[in-house]
Amino acid sequence: MHLMNFLTQHPWFHTWIAALVAALASLLAYRIGIALLLRLTRKAPTLHSMVDYSRSAARWAIPLMALQAVWQAAPDTLPAIDGVRHLTGLLIIATMTWLLLRLVAGLLQGVLAAHPADDPDNFHARTVATQARVLTRSAMVIIGIIGAAMMLLTFPGARQVGTSLLASAGLFGIVAGLATKPLFSNLVAGLQIALTQPIRIDDVLVVEGEWGRVHEITGSYVVLRIWDDRNLILPLTYFIEKPFYNWTRDSARLLGSVFFYVDYTMPIADLRSAVEGIVKAAPQWDGRFFNLVVTDTTERSMQVRVLCTAANADLAFDLRCLIREKLIAYMQQHHPQSLPRLRFEGTAGVTTAPADAASAAGLSPAPGAGFGGPSPRPVG
Repeated sequence: MHLMNFLTQHPWFHTWIAALVAALASLLAYRIGIALLLRLTRKAPTLHSMVDYSRSAARWAIPLMALQAVWQAAPDTLPAIDGVRHLTGLLIIATMTWLLLRLVAGLLQGVLAAHPADDPDNFHARTVATQARVLTRSAMVIIGIIGAAMMLLTFPGARQVGTSLLASAGLFGIVAGLATKPLFSNLVAGLQIALTQPIRIDDVLVVEGEWGRVHEITGSYVVLRIWDDRNLILPLTYFIEKPFYNWTRDSARLLGSVFFYVDYTMPIADLRSAVEGIVKAAPQWDGRFFNLVVTDTTERSMQVRVLCTAANADLAFDLRCLIREKLIAYMQQHHPQSLPRLRFEGTAGVTTAPADAASAAGLSPAPGAGFGGPSPRPVG
């Protein structure tokens, strides 16, 4: 009885009742609204993903806004009402920032789901994925900075500090510029990468002498998955300031090359026929092009180059390995005499004194003495 009298006579009693009703009503509105939005956006995957991702943040943001409306309607004479309003305002800014971040994340997932990258010729999907990832992460960084700034500006002391800092903006600008240079340089580099597309998700790159695929692009760095499952981490600015190889810049399809050294006795026509049978029987070949030509000659051998095409970098690598193995086996079986070799030619009919007789006569043995002639010399 005394507790009931205490509560009914408390200056906050009516405000508490109004806040409880507002919170319950807002939660009910949230459940109904989310259910309707999920149902209405079933045929729009991107919007459906945004609504689904924002559910957890909206569950907190809507009741907090309802409570803030109650606090604003309450009398200013209530004890600690200003502190409650300020605290609720901070929570609203935090939850709204969270809500915007979740909406951006849902937008990213919806775009990625609408453009799957599991197709072998996924050039367009990789382009969209790269732009979506970089732009949404840049947007998340900006949203986070704005949210933190808005929360700080709710404190009167922070405003005074900002006003005093404006008086010394020159020195502060220099210090802040130096401190935030990596952040903003990567942010600008990310926007450049998203718009100009020097690299994309799943592109095949050769960077710092390493071959790998672009596995992830974040707001500050790029993860390059090396062929042996190592990860090479590079800042975004690297791909704006330094040169690198991009094998899949315009298309996922590649032209691979295989080089051999063979003897001059190798019949090129037979070798070309063997390559034709190997390539046409290979499942990795995409049917576009192949050939075999002699690209160089030395005093000992010929250099033969095989070109072949494949749908992507992985298939091109497997096809090159297959051609090497099968063509080596073909040459070993059908033309073993035409594998690279080193010939020597000696001078016939020349006799020399044995090395021990020359030594006995006090003479130095001639080069090649004791071996039936002069030192051998390569002839090709």
